[in-house]
Amino acid sequence: MPGKPLFHTLLFFTAFFFTGCSFLLPSVKETTQSPWKSFAEAKAAYDKVVPFKSTVDEFKNLGINLSSSPNVRILSHLDIAATVQPIGHENLDEGLKLCLKANDDCMAYEFSPKSIKIKRYGNFWLDFLNFQRKAKETGWRFKALFVVVDNLVVYKVWSGDPNVEEYRQTTNPLGPLQDSGGMFMKFIY
Repeated sequence: MPGKPLFHTLLFFTAFFFTGCSFLLPSVKETTQSPWKSFAEAKAAYDKVVPFKSTVDEFKNLGINLSSSPNVRILSHLDIAATVQPIGHENLDEGLKLCLKANDDCMAYEFSPKSIKIKRYGNFWLDFLNFQRKAKETGWRFKALFVVVDNLVVYKVWSGDPNVEEYRQTTNPLGPLQDSGGMFMKFIY
């Protein structure tokens, strides 16, 4: 029965082709360097800063060194003024009002740590041939802004996503030919 091994081999490769092989799909890990390993750690550090009591020097106790910590965005008083202009001066927090009066003596520091993992899943062949791509994004994002006048924190605000779980699905009915129309048009012109 020489045909049986060939049949089994064909059956194996057919099953292999149609099962998906999702373990072969790529994944991405996107992390912004920070002293915090989780959303909870970042929020706990933020909570330790008290407006009109905490100083920039105390940031080092939280693991933040403004001169060497990566991914710290520094804003001038003009950046802050442009951001708060739609709110109106009379509705501003006292710390922000003080900042706008202080002009060059006011700075703001924005920290945006995050840890995001993107894992593609689904059928390997549909993904590989660009017919259908599925991805799951998980992790966390945190953003904190500290407004400082003369080394004293006068205002703080935070936002973030403690538990990111997002799904994306891209379907291309033409698969690998989906984007070739643009290449064809470039070739003609």
